[in-house]
Amino acid sequence: MKSLSHILLFLVSIALFSCGENGNASDSAKPKARGSIGEIMIAIDSTKWAGPVGEELRDIFEADLPGMLRSESMFKVHRVDPRAMNRMLKMYTNLIYVTTFDDKRGGSQIINAQFSKESKEKALADPNLYSLRMEDEYAIGQEVLYLFGNTEEELIANLRKNKDRLQNLFEVRERGRLEKPLFSRKNSTAEYEARTKLGIKISAPASYQIAKTTEDFLWLRSPTPTERRPDISIFFYETDYISEEQTFPANILTLRDSITKKHIFGDPDDPTSFVVSEKQIPPAFRNMVINDNFTVEIRGTWKTNNLSMGGTYLGYLMVDEAKGKLYYMEGFIYFPNEIHRDALREIQTILLNTDISWKEDQGA
Repeated sequence: MKSLSHILLFLVSIALFSCGENGNASDSAKPKARGSIGEIMIAIDSTKWAGPVGEELRDIFEADLPGMLRSESMFKVHRVDPRAMNRMLKMYTNLIYVTTFDDKRGGSQIINAQFSKESKEKALADPNLYSLRMEDEYAIGQEVLYLFGNTEEELIANLRKNKDRLQNLFEVRERGRLEKPLFSRKNSTAEYEARTKLGIKISAPASYQIAKTTEDFLWLRSPTPTERRPDISIFFYETDYISEEQTFPANILTLRDSITKKHIFGDPDDPTSFVVSEKQIPPAFRNMVINDNFTVEIRGTWKTNNLSMGGTYLGYLMVDEAKGKLYYMEGFIYFPNEIHRDALREIQTILLNTDISWKEDQGA
């Protein structure tokens, strides 16, 4: 399902026009788009990238992820001057063109030439028009986004106002791209345990195995970490929903630490190695609604009680008032001195595919 911000961005852009040199090419003649999950190519004049517009774009697409051990950007961004765009670069999965119509520099003029006179007149008449989305413009499976303005000041104002929408557009898209390979094979035993013991429906990739299960707790772990593959654990916990106070940040941390102290150990033979929340780096909390259920997202760092291990985590506290249940689900990563961004996106994709309101009469 497309997010509200995804739809709003589309409604803004659909008022414009169709552009692109390959706009009439048949899909069968187009190659498949290329690019890793989380990668974005931005085509923009080098001078504009070095100025206020580039600063605003970096603030959007290279924003630091909250609650991390060290600085990590939301996306991996590559910048290219439009004059250097070749056939291979135009095949990038996520491609953003950025220009202003008053810019006479060569890079911007390359992009501006793709806009018709009528399109520029529409933008001039309505300064709120700033974006155009095109799917599969140069390659199959591609998202091309044009960001534009009559002046730099106008474009910057629209970028600043729509920062969350632009971030969410690509976050939702990248999770969608990740779902297909991640859930191509599933762990049906883990999904059965979640349904029968916790009363929730989860999507468990086959690459995750059950590490521990009880009547109110399920721990899954990707068992084969390597130099390129982090050690990822995901767990689900269910308890009674008693009051709104359970959703307060301090109480969420208390709940989290009570779960991990009881169930999750760095070394099963060492009871002092249980996982705790790292307090020196303040966790980041965000309230949201997912499938009509009040939800709190938490991003933070963890360590073992004996300080032998540590990493980052992403969790969701979800309330199902109809069932009178509170669910806490989390994924945490052990991947020393490496980037955690991609693993966190994998965790988020798995957790957001959880249906806590699932009922037995709905079937599997």
